[in-house]
Amino acid sequence: MLLWAVVLSAVFFNTTAIETRCRIQGKAEFPQLSKDGDIILGGAFSIHSQTADKLLSFKTKPERLECNSINFREFRFAQTMIFAIEEINNNTEILPNVTLGYKIYDDCGSVPLSIRTTMALMNGQEETLSDKSCIKPAIVPAIIGESESSSAIAMATTTGPFHIPVISHFASCACLSNRNKYPSFFRTIPSDYYQSRALAQLVKHFGWTWVGAIRSDNDYGNSGMATFMQAAQQEGVCIEYSEAIHRTNPKEKIIKTVDIIKKSTSKVIVAFLAQGEVEVLLREILLQNVTGLQWIGSESWITARHLATEDSYRVLGGAIGFTINKSIIRGLKEFLVNVHPSQVPGNDLLKEFWETTFSCTLQTQDNTEDLKQCTGSENLREVNNTYTDVSELRISNNVYKAVYAAAYSLHNLFTCKNSQGPFSDKTCANKMNIEPWQVLHNLKTVNFTTKTGENVYFDKNGDPIARYELVNWQRTKEASVKFVTVGYYDASLPAGQQFAMNAVSIVWAGDQHTMPKSVCSESCPPGTRKAVQKGKPVCCFDCIPCAEGEISNCTDSIDCLKCNLEHWSNENHDQCILKDIEFLSYKDNMGILLATFSLFGTCVGIAIAFVFFLYRHTPIVKANNSELSFLLLFSLALCFLCALTFIGQPSEWSCMLRHTAFGITFVLCLSCVLGKTIVVLMAFKATLPGNNVKKHSGSVQWSSVFISTLIQVLICTLWLTLSPPFPKKTMTYYKDRIILECDLGSAAAFYAVLGYIGFLAAMCFVLAFLARKLPDNFNEAKYITFSMLIFCAVWITFIPAYISSPGKYTVAVEIFAILASSFGLLFCIFVPKCYIILLKPETNTRKHLMGKMPSKSL
Repeated sequence: MLLWAVVLSAVFFNTTAIETRCRIQGKAEFPQLSKDGDIILGGAFSIHSQTADKLLSFKTKPERLECNSINFREFRFAQTMIFAIEEINNNTEILPNVTLGYKIYDDCGSVPLSIRTTMALMNGQEETLSDKSCIKPAIVPAIIGESESSSAIAMATTTGPFHIPVISHFASCACLSNRNKYPSFFRTIPSDYYQSRALAQLVKHFGWTWVGAIRSDNDYGNSGMATFMQAAQQEGVCIEYSEAIHRTNPKEKIIKTVDIIKKSTSKVIVAFLAQGEVEVLLREILLQNVTGLQWIGSESWITARHLATEDSYRVLGGAIGFTINKSIIRGLKEFLVNVHPSQVPGNDLLKEFWETTFSCTLQTQDNTEDLKQCTGSENLREVNNTYTDVSELRISNNVYKAVYAAAYSLHNLFTCKNSQGPFSDKTCANKMNIEPWQVLHNLKTVNFTTKTGENVYFDKNGDPIARYELVNWQRTKEASVKFVTVGYYDASLPAGQQFAMNAVSIVWAGDQHTMPKSVCSESCPPGTRKAVQKGKPVCCFDCIPCAEGEISNCTDSIDCLKCNLEHWSNENHDQCILKDIEFLSYKDNMGILLATFSLFGTCVGIAIAFVFFLYRHTPIVKANNSELSFLLLFSLALCFLCALTFIGQPSEWSCMLRHTAFGITFVLCLSCVLGKTIVVLMAFKATLPGNNVKKHSGSVQWSSVFISTLIQVLICTLWLTLSPPFPKKTMTYYKDRIILECDLGSAAAFYAVLGYIGFLAAMCFVLAFLARKLPDNFNEAKYITFSMLIFCAVWITFIPAYISSPGKYTVAVEIFAILASSFGLLFCIFVPKCYIILLKPETNTRKHLMGKMPSKSL
């Protein structure tokens, strides 16, 4: 800004003590193409793409920059401006009775020359000194141009303080939307802010997360790439490298950039480059034969016809990128091919264009380059180059719209009616003296439709609506390159609907029909999560399997989700499935085995009861209190059957039944055993002289059975009333299984039931132990003692086994204890009697039973 301020002051102001005078320092700047008119529109194009290198010594005044290497595409832009002006002049509906003229300059894409061009368009370039004040109206009310963003920034910065509008057709840098810095800037090409974001969405759409980036080292490339990288980061795309180049860079810099491309692992390159940089880079890439990479291009070069050659297709074949919509300008082709040097004799630009196009010379003297002489009858209709090609009118259409925008703004000024004007007090402009700021004011509200039906207007930042076509480089049958539209982007649509693909097959890098893959790390499949590699971008990661009980059900999951309590991860850890429900069922081998033993024990008890019933009149049955024996056998059968209630899925009723039935049946069984033991002791006492215990023995044993059982019934009743057992799901034993079991409800009640059983068992054991040596040939107390030993051993070992066994094994231990203790009582008490009844009937006599054994003291 300071440099431009100095330049402005040097050109405009040369102050003396009396008055301000204008003075031209150096050679005057004249337009390359011009025509007089009532109103002159300015134009600035990069008609030449290079400037001759000059060695600056800072000791002498620098020579004027000279341009070379004519750019046919930019020359077509300039001619399109002339075509639009001529079309307007011939149209009676717009600017009637007003003739537009033009002054078109070539600034070669150079910022210094852009500033000189701007100065010339603002103030003229009279070579003689004048006494006129430097404060005078600008020569042009509006300027069309420039193509490059850096040059457009220089022009907009220079014209801004003077409110001279600049309408660019190709400067797309997002920075130019800043109304505070560039209040007089407009453009007919969308801001790169939208293109950069569209490119990020494009890369994400194809699943590329690892890309390289190359940009022009100027405002266009730096600003566009910065926006792209920001948007790419939001889309989860990582940039492997980001290089900046300029067409004026030394060759070493270009070679270094190509080396980086060759060594990279990414297969996709986002090239935010101007055409000049693409040409320089392409030459080196072709020399080193770097092929097979997928290029993503910006609108600057993706449809540049002169780049789409057979050689460049080896590198850029399959390239895709966004460009503005193409259009048709009727009559432009005819206008372009009718351009001839004779139209403006002595015009060096037209002469150079003709000589370059036909590779001849218009000079009459001998030339040293052995070029053929131009006849002047050469026909541009027979030429097929960038200048004559109107099949891809995109930027040319922007030039066309820019000229019409300026014309409609002027038209509104000329057709303004007093008391309806846009200025203070609703006044109109002085039609004899149109000021640039008035044109600027009207440009903000201009709104018109072109002949092709395209609506043109500017938003508050001077930008048009961002609409792009996605094009793909494909080879035709004639081996030429065509730009096939494969998608669209419209920033005016709601988010999520802005980008759409056509149903057109895309040709990828290397003329392949298979989309390339460009990732730093392969996607993590479901069942794993991403873990970023230390010191690398987030796109470089390892895939870590999810832990037990956790899943990831999508690709590239960042975290694993924990399953809820009733679910568990499947084998692949990509789905939560219901945990296996585990309980001791009749389908389990263990359940079948325990049920079999339970039924077997019941059958054995019934068989013994049947034997006792058949031999109920025999002495051995009578001597052992047959009524109590039958009750004991009945209670043992219930004990065996009680085990079945522990098998199967726990329910509310089964939980209450299994524990209470177990407690009551075992107490009934033990009370019978206790009654038998008491009977033995009372029978011994009855043999003593003067003892009448025998007559009370019956009532004692039945009352003991009743009272003992009643106590347990009361305990179980209280248990069921206050806090009964209930089914519950236990998930603490196993992570992948749910154990269905019965919660005790009240642990105290459960241990009271067990304690009471243990108390009765202890009493039975003590009394039987005391009576084991009473003199008798068949002393039942011996067998009761042994059965109680087994019973107590089983239930003492049951307690630690019950506590330590998880899940269904807890129930199995409990059933085992029930069956083992029941079989112990059944076999120890009744099998010896059955042995005598069935196998030793000769001993089953009263005489034998009453036979005295050697007496043993208690």
